[in-house]
Amino acid sequence: MQFELVSPERRLASKDVNAVRIPGADGDMTAMADHAPTITSLRPGILTIETSSGEDSYAVTGGFAEIGAGVTVLAERALHVSDVTQKVYDDWVAEAHVAHKEAAPDFVDSAAKLLADMVAMGGHIGLDSKQANL
Repeated sequence: MQFELVSPERRLASKDVNAVRIPGADGDMTAMADHAPTITSLRPGILTIETSSGEDSYAVTGGFAEIGAGVTVLAERALHVSDVTQKVYDDWVAEAHVAHKEAAPDFVDSAAKLLADMVAMGGHIGLDSKQANL
């Protein structure tokens, strides 16, 4: 099936894939050929594509995925995991930390989850969040 990954800056991937593992806001999901049409929002996490030549992974910080005949991901921010340096990750976590601190009372829990997901994403790819106590 066809896979497209687009961020506001550029198209990161356009490939024929066997499966896509998506960090959905309501839980991780895997899209494969003949998947039921679905639209889901993304949480910060690792999006992994499986091709005939192996796997490839991208760090995403949010956005949407549309699953139909193929999978299209419109990411708020996305980078190939090999491009996520400690500095880039620190900046992402700092932004999430500010969003948490400045969140209106009705959105504090959502902002805390965003921050926790961001920290977990970094741990998954071997980066240190330096956030001792969230």
